Amino acid sequence: MQAPDDLDQPIGARALSKLKWRCRRGLLENDLFIARFFERHEENLTVRQAQALETLMDLSDNDLLDLLLARKEPEPAWAGAGVIELLQLMRTDGARSLSS
Repeated sequence: MQAPDDLDQPIGARALSKLKWRCRRGLLENDLFIARFFERHEENLTVRQAQALETLMDLSDNDLLDLLLARKEPEPAWAGAGVIELLQLMRTDGARSLSS
């Protein structure tokens, strides 16, 4: 487990590349949300955000889309504060792209 201070450090280029590969999804709608997120945040992506994104990527495509569209909220059993913060950021970025 990493120290709390380490979680707010930016992830390295190799870790970012692996994460982007891991984030490829089967539903175009999910890919659009994720692509928008990376466009806006990849330069400053922290270890904490990367871990939260990994947690979201363990979900099925339909469950992920329901969360991104705020059709449902994450389960407290698996979603910590980092996941909730990241999800809110992804929802905001997705909403901005829809209004642009």
